[in-house]
Amino acid sequence: MLIVEELNVFYGGIHALKEVSFQVKEGEIMTLIGANGAGKTTTLKAISGLIRGRSGSIRYNGEDIASMPAHQIVRKGLSQVPEGRRVFADMSVAENLTLGAYHRKEAISIKSDLEWVYQLFPRLAERQQQMAGTLSGGEQQMLAIGRGLMSHPKLLLLDEPSMGLAPLLVKEIFEIIREINSTGVTILLVEQNAHMALSVADTAYVMETGRVVLSGRAAEVAANAQVRAAYLGA
Repeated sequence: MLIVEELNVFYGGIHALKEVSFQVKEGEIMTLIGANGAGKTTTLKAISGLIRGRSGSIRYNGEDIASMPAHQIVRKGLSQVPEGRRVFADMSVAENLTLGAYHRKEAISIKSDLEWVYQLFPRLAERQQQMAGTLSGGEQQMLAIGRGLMSHPKLLLLDEPSMGLAPLLVKEIFEIIREINSTGVTILLVEQNAHMALSVADTAYVMETGRVVLSGRAAEVAANAQVRAAYLGA
């Protein structure tokens, strides 16, 4: 579904991504793990069209999207849930979710997806008219994921969904990620919580200082001695 090849991204004179290559197969959960500053978020931003690579290719369903504007990429079925949630604080839960479907016209399908989001996140259903800025961190993360789903994506990019959440909420969020994937949505997950990410993913890539240094089935990566020492505390 997604093939990234030899992607190079610069921030001024800083070479942030160095020949990054990986692929995401349709229907799977693929995770990118690595320390803070490894280049994971930069990779997602390049895929989403929020920043431009200097060289390399990004192919989504066979189409090169490396130079495509972000709003067109969303229309192709690729949606990103950003790090830090970035909900619209002065808008209600319902307004935030509706905004996620801004490019869609089919009212019946939008209503169906909204009902699905409320089923996934009952707390959002209870707080439909509440201002997003007054939600807890966990509820804001649920809202950010729900807003991403309202674009009806085929591929969902999740950037650090567990950041700042209590352990019980982290477990709940990852259970929901599994449920979303079970409906046919392919997921590219960026996560510092390597233990949780590897527990839900099918395949995994490890990034260090802008490079992919290891890849394989998630279980194999989790069993790697270097990964265990660096990211799993074992």
